[in-house]
Amino acid sequence: MTNSSSVGLSRRGLLGAFAATVVAAAPTYSNAFGLLRGAGDIRRIRMYSGRTGESMDTIYWIEGDYIKDALKEINYFMRDWRTDQTISIDARTVDIMAASHSLLNVNEPYMLLSGYRSAQTNAMLRSRSSGVARNSLHIKGQAADLRLKSRSVSQMAQAAVSCASGGVGTYSRSNFVHMDCGTVRSWRG
Repeated sequence: MTNSSSVGLSRRGLLGAFAATVVAAAPTYSNAFGLLRGAGDIRRIRMYSGRTGESMDTIYWIEGDYIKDALKEINYFMRDWRTDQTISIDARTVDIMAASHSLLNVNEPYMLLSGYRSAQTNAMLRSRSSGVARNSLHIKGQAADLRLKSRSVSQMAQAAVSCASGGVGTYSRSNFVHMDCGTVRSWRG
């Protein structure tokens, strides 16, 4: 007889192993930071990066608990690819991204255009574009710029706004949506 802890089998481990086959119902929202109430026992995020060629598909929350290793994977994936620096990405931002994705009812992963930005990367981007904030939440690991091929920028923004849990920037000309866990607000860039 094998001790289940020696082979890594636990309730959480089994849930994680089978989580990829589970389709969670669309979450409902009641107010800011009441994220994902009624969303079920699993939260999942799927992304790829055209800049690095990397992709990820991970369950990062099970039964009310964030999974530390999955959050570390997200931190690395959303790093500043220009400097290879990482920061702890605010899990509230990941929750908003995952909830919006679920509301859009797509299997396609997000294309991550920008996650964490070091202060030097943000300053460089700011020198090239008036649309980059001096104190961007990207610097704090609290924002992401995302794109989907199968949904319009307007559809993505509407899903994020319906979460009422942070900032949503609609950048139609550049074909992306900014999502962050800052104050609830929306704008067009």
